[in-house]
Amino acid sequence: MILSSAQEITQWIQESVGIAQDGQFYVAALRPLEADCVLPYHQGQLRAGGTLSGPTMMTLADAAMYAAVLAHYGKQLLAVTQDFSIHFLAKPSQQDLQANAKIIKAGKRSVVLTVHIYSQDVLVALATGTYALPQKV
Repeated sequence: MILSSAQEITQWIQESVGIAQDGQFYVAALRPLEADCVLPYHQGQLRAGGTLSGPTMMTLADAAMYAAVLAHYGKQLLAVTQDFSIHFLAKPSQQDLQANAKIIKAGKRSVVLTVHIYSQDVLVALATGTYALPQKV
């Protein structure tokens, strides 16, 4: 269990996938097997009906999983999403989204995770996914 700093992992994600650029995403806190992340609200995330778009929540969930993987395994920039599923549970408000990613199983070749996404303390989505880890040569 490595646990780098939240700022360092935000920077790694920014450098490798670009989601954290311009403060759009950041890691707020790390604990063993967990990462708390935030996606600040902006109007470009809205879809018809005034709700935040599904792709916005999916992006946050995937980035939060990646943050948890990086915190647990260290700088594994070649780790990739192997599978991803999300359930939209409630309409999020036009506010920042918070995500809590938890590693359920940390293996040598893959990592299974869950992510709870909240909007103003209301659970709005639940995601599950698997990250594949790079093979060591």
